[in-house]
Amino acid sequence: MNKEIQRGLNDRLYEKRKAAALELEKCIRQCIEDDDDAKIRSIVDQLCHDFAYAVHQPNARNGGLIGLAASAIALGPHVAEYLEDIIPPVLACFGDQDARVRYYACESMYNIAKVAKGEILLYFNEIFDALCRLAADSELTVKNGADLLDRLIKDIVAEKAATYVSVIHTVPEPPPEPAPDDSDPTKPVLAHEPVQDPSNEPAFSLARFIPLLTDRIYVINPFTRMFLVSWITLLDSIPDLELVSYLPEIIGGLLNFLSDTNVDVRVATQGALDGFLNEIKRISELKRAVNEIKAQNAARAATTVAAKPASENKQLVSTDAAETGSIAEEFVTENGRPVSRTDGSAAENARPDIDDIDEDDATMSNRSMAAAIAEGVYLPGQDVKVDFAKVIDILLSHLDSTEQEIQLTVLKWIESFFEISPDDLLPFVPRFLSLLLPTMAHDNAQLRQAAEKVNDDLMQLIISLPHSVPEEARRGTDDESVESQPPTPSLPPPRPGLAAVRSISPAASRSMSPPAPLSRRSLSTDRIRARDDESIMSKLATAATTSTLPSPNMNAESAQEEGSRTPASKIELLLDYPATVNALTLHFLNEREETRVAALDWLIMLHRNASSKILAINDGTFPALLKTLSDSSDLVVTKDLQLLAQISYNSEDDYFASFMLNLLSLFSTDRKLLETRGNLIIRQLCVSLNPERIYRTLAEILEKEDDVEFASIMIQNLNNNLITAPELQGLRRRLRNLDTKDGTNFFISLFRSWCHNAVATFSLCLLAQAYEQAFHLLQIFADLEITVTLLIQVDKLIQLLESPVFTYLRLQLLEPEKYPFLYRCLYGLLMLLPQSSAFATLRNRLNSVSAIGYLHIVPPTAMLSSTATASGTSSAASNTAKQVYNRFKGRIDEARWNDLLDKFRTVQMRHERLRRQAQAGTGTGETGSDLLNGTRANSQSSASATPSAQTPAAQQVHHHRSALSFMSGTKSTGSPATGGGALGNSGNGTSVSGAVSGREGRMFRNRAR
Repeated sequence: MNKEIQRGLNDRLYEKRKAAALELEKCIRQCIEDDDDAKIRSIVDQLCHDFAYAVHQPNARNGGLIGLAASAIALGPHVAEYLEDIIPPVLACFGDQDARVRYYACESMYNIAKVAKGEILLYFNEIFDALCRLAADSELTVKNGADLLDRLIKDIVAEKAATYVSVIHTVPEPPPEPAPDDSDPTKPVLAHEPVQDPSNEPAFSLARFIPLLTDRIYVINPFTRMFLVSWITLLDSIPDLELVSYLPEIIGGLLNFLSDTNVDVRVATQGALDGFLNEIKRISELKRAVNEIKAQNAARAATTVAAKPASENKQLVSTDAAETGSIAEEFVTENGRPVSRTDGSAAENARPDIDDIDEDDATMSNRSMAAAIAEGVYLPGQDVKVDFAKVIDILLSHLDSTEQEIQLTVLKWIESFFEISPDDLLPFVPRFLSLLLPTMAHDNAQLRQAAEKVNDDLMQLIISLPHSVPEEARRGTDDESVESQPPTPSLPPPRPGLAAVRSISPAASRSMSPPAPLSRRSLSTDRIRARDDESIMSKLATAATTSTLPSPNMNAESAQEEGSRTPASKIELLLDYPATVNALTLHFLNEREETRVAALDWLIMLHRNASSKILAINDGTFPALLKTLSDSSDLVVTKDLQLLAQISYNSEDDYFASFMLNLLSLFSTDRKLLETRGNLIIRQLCVSLNPERIYRTLAEILEKEDDVEFASIMIQNLNNNLITAPELQGLRRRLRNLDTKDGTNFFISLFRSWCHNAVATFSLCLLAQAYEQAFHLLQIFADLEITVTLLIQVDKLIQLLESPVFTYLRLQLLEPEKYPFLYRCLYGLLMLLPQSSAFATLRNRLNSVSAIGYLHIVPPTAMLSSTATASGTSSAASNTAKQVYNRFKGRIDEARWNDLLDKFRTVQMRHERLRRQAQAGTGTGETGSDLLNGTRANSQSSASATPSAQTPAAQQVHHHRSALSFMSGTKSTGSPATGGGALGNSGNGTSVSGAVSGREGRMFRNRAR
C-alpha cells in the first residue's frame, strides 16, 4: 500500500480511515484487472500483520479491520481464494480488550460474510465460537453489532448449509476420525448421509459443529443460552441437516436451560424441545410404517408365489406389476423427494395435496403411499437414526432435578417414549422407578399427576409383556380355563402405526377389529388442509395398521408368527427383575407414604405377572416385607399384607408354614406391633387367604411355643378376632356346625393350642356350642390361680356375650331343657366374678329368664322319671334334651375329650408354675391387688392351718370351688379345716344359707340369689 493509504488507516478519525479504505478498494480492483495476484496477497498480508495484529495500537487494528473488509468487497467473487488470510485476523480482534475494536471486528466480518456468502461456512465453527462469546458482551454496541452479524450468518446457513460446496475444494479442519468400534451405540450417525469425496463435501459440516455446540451448551449466561437456543432451533428447521440425530449430545444442556431465571430463555428452550419431540415422533411413526408396509408386501408376495402354480406365476407377476405401476403413477423420485405427476407432464417438486383426497379415494391414497414406498420413494426422516437409549439415559439423569419445570419436561418426554420406542425403556426400569416413585409424592399437584400418569403407563407396559400371560391361559385351549383366570388390567388400544407390543393375549388381539378407512368426515378442517409431514405420516400409519391387523381368515400359523415378533427371552434380557425388586425394596424406607404404597403396588404387580422370578421366601426381600408390617401407615401395612398373602397363595404347605412362623417371630420380638397392628394384620390375611388354613397353621405353631406368655397373648388376639371380626363369620359358622369330621378335627386343633389361655378356650367351646365341655373347663378353673388377668378376660367375655355374635346363645337360654349345661356355664362364670359391673350384667341377663332357668337344676334323669303321666310333647322335649346332652359323644369320644381336658390342665399348670417362678425370681410375693381380686394361697399348705389363719383370698377361692360344686350337683371337696360347712356338709346340710355365717355367708347368699 502507498503511504497515504497507510497513514489514513492509522488515523484516529473514523472518516479518514473510511476514506483510506475506499482508496484501498480501488487499488485492489485495479490489481484484479491487471491480474496481479502477488500484489493483492502482499496487501492482504500487510493489512494482517502491520494493522490487524497490532495489539497495542487500537487505531491500527481498527484500520486493519476496515481495510480487510474493503479488500473483501473489492475481491468480490474472487474472495474465496483469500479468505484463509483474511478471516483469522478478524477473528482475533473479537477478543480484544477495547470495545471499539470488537465492534469494528463485527462490522468487518459482516461485510466479508456478505461478499463471501457460502464460502464463509468453511469457517462457521470459528465464527460461531466468537459470536457465542460476544452474545454476553458487556457493551451494548458490541452486542448489537454481534446480533447483526448473527442474523446474516443464520441467513447464509439456512440457505446454503445443506447443499453448498466450496469452490476451492479445501476443508480447513478435517472431521474427527471415527471411533475404532463403528458399532458404538452412543455415536450418533446419519444413516442416509453417504460417504462423499472431500472435493464434493458441503462446506458446512454438522459433524464438525456438534462437538463445539456440546462444549458451549453448558454455559449459564442467559444471553448466551438464548443465542444457543436460537441456533439449535434454526439448524433443526433445516430438513436435510437432521440435527435430531445428534439429540443425545444437546438435550442435557437444553434441559438445564429450563432452570434459567430468564423467562425468555425458558420459553424458547421449551419450544425447541417440543420441536425435537414432535420430530422424533414423526420419524418413529414413519419408520415403523415403512418397515411394516415393506414386511407386509414381502410376506404377501411370498405367500402368493408359493400358493399359485408355476404356470400362473408369470401371468400373476405381470398383472401385479401393471397394478403397482398404475397405483404408483402419482409418485416419482427426484433428488430423493416424492413428487406428483399430473396429466403425464414433467414431475414437479410438490407433496401430494391432501385437499385432493376425496372420501372414496382415501383408501386408494393409502395404497398409493404404500406403493410409493415399495417403489423406493424416499420420505424425509425415514433413514434417520436416533439413539433413544442414550436420550432416555440423559432424561433420567434430570428426573431428580430440583426444578419442577425440568421434571415436568422429562416426564412429558418419557411418556412419549411409550409410543415411540417402548422396548428402549425396559433396561432403565430399575433406575426409572427409583427416581419416579419419590416424584409421585411431590407437593406440586401438576408434577404429582404427571408422575402418576407415567407410572401407570410404565406399569401397563410391563403387564403387556409376553411373560405377563398366565401359564394356564397360555396352556389352556377351552374358554372355561380362560374365564377362570384372575382379571388382568385392560390396556388402551395401540395407536395407529405402532407395533403391537401392548396386546395382552392372542384372544384379545383376535377380538380387535381393523380401523375404519380414512375419510374426510373423520378429520377436522385444519388436518385436511395440513401439508406437513405429520399428515403424511398419519396416513402411512393408518395404512400400515390396516394392512398388519390380522384378518378373520388368517390361519393359525400366521397369527402365531405375528405374535412371536418379540420373543419372551428378549424381553427377559431387557428387564432386570432382581434389580427392579431391589430398587423398589429400598423405597420401603422412604418418608412419604405415597412412595411406599407405590413401591408395594409395583411388587404386587410384578409378582402377579412373574411370580417365578421375584420374591422368594428365602431372598432378602421377604424380611423387608415382614419389617414393613410395623409401618406407621395403615395403607402401607394393608398393601404389604396383600403382597405377602399373594406370595403365600397357592404355595406349598412348608412355604406357608414358614411365612406364619416368621410372622409369629416378628410378633414375639415386636410386642408393640402385636398390640397396635396385630388385629389388623390377622384380619387382612384372613381376607386374602383361607382363614381356616391360617388359624390351623398358627394353632399348630403356638401349641409348641416355648414362650408360654407370648403364646397366651397371641391366642387371646386370635380368639378376639375369631369372635368379633366380620371377615371370620364363615369360620364361626363352621365352628357351630361340627357334624363333619373335618370340622371336629379343626375344633380339636384349635382347642389344643387355645389351652394356653383359659378364657379363650372357654369361649371357643361356647362358639362351638360345646356347653358340657365348657362347664368341665369351669370346674378346672376352680383349681387354677384366679389372677387379675384372668378376671379381666372373663369381664371382657361377659361384654362379648351381650354382642350380636352371641345372639344365638342368648336365645338358647329360652330352651333350658335342650341346653341345660348352658345355664351351668353362665352361672359358673357368675361364681368366678367378684361383684362388679360384669357380674351385674350377667346376673341381670340370667334373671330375665330365671323362671325358665330353674328347669336346668333338675337332673335329666329325674325329669325323665317324673314325666310318666306327661303329654307326648314333654316326652319329645326330653328326648331332645338327651340328644343335646350327648352332643359331642358321636364325634369326640369320652377318652379323647378327657385327653383334651388333661392337656388343658397341664398347660395351665405350666403357666401357673412359670408365673410363680417369675415372682420368686423378682423377690415379690402376692400383691394386694391379687389378694383383693381372688389370688388364692396354696390349698395344700393351708390344709393344716386354722380357720383364722386363712387369707381372704383363700376363703374366696374356697367359695368359688364350693359354688361350682353346687352347680354341678356334687358335694364340696373343701378341706375340713375350712369349718362352717360352706356347702352344707356339716351334718344338718338342709340349708345353704344356714351353713354359712358372717361376711362369707352374705357373699355366698348374694351369689346364690
